[in-house]
Amino acid sequence: MNQETDRERWQRNFADLLQELRVAQTGVQILFAFLLTLPFSSGFPDTTDFQRDIYVVALLAAAAAAAMIISPVAFHRVLFRQGRKPDLVRFAHRMASGGLGFMLIAMVSSVLLVTDFILPRSVAFVLSGVTGIWFLTFWVGLPFVHRSWVRDDDDEWSDDAQIQLLRDPTR
Repeated sequence: MNQETDRERWQRNFADLLQELRVAQTGVQILFAFLLTLPFSSGFPDTTDFQRDIYVVALLAAAAAAAMIISPVAFHRVLFRQGRKPDLVRFAHRMASGGLGFMLIAMVSSVLLVTDFILPRSVAFVLSGVTGIWFLTFWVGLPFVHRSWVRDDDDEWSDDAQIQLLRDPTR
């Protein structure tokens, strides 16, 4: 099996993080754009004070998520060609995690805003709570449960190790 160097591992980790950030960035940008246009829609004047407060929470959380998820790009520009890939990967990991946290707040707040506008408030709270639990299940619960199933030194399997396991599951 091919052993990667520390430099190759950091480069692979950074490439993996960039792919993850691309997915998250698209989602947060779409939500942020929707929230930015909402006050200009014809129904917005009909919102209650509570709904406007929830809107502000959702908008600010989406802005914070966008800032954190995009920040590794700026960090990379500043550290470019300084041989500090480990610092970049650690920073990007923290920013991605924080950005996902703010995205969770933005998503649940957006669901609460919309459902409170069209449904009774009690139903809106229940649906928003279920939405939050749903996100936490897939973003936190399942990854941590799966993480404890199989572990190796790097907490990740190389592509070669995964291919070997698929070819011979008894290994």
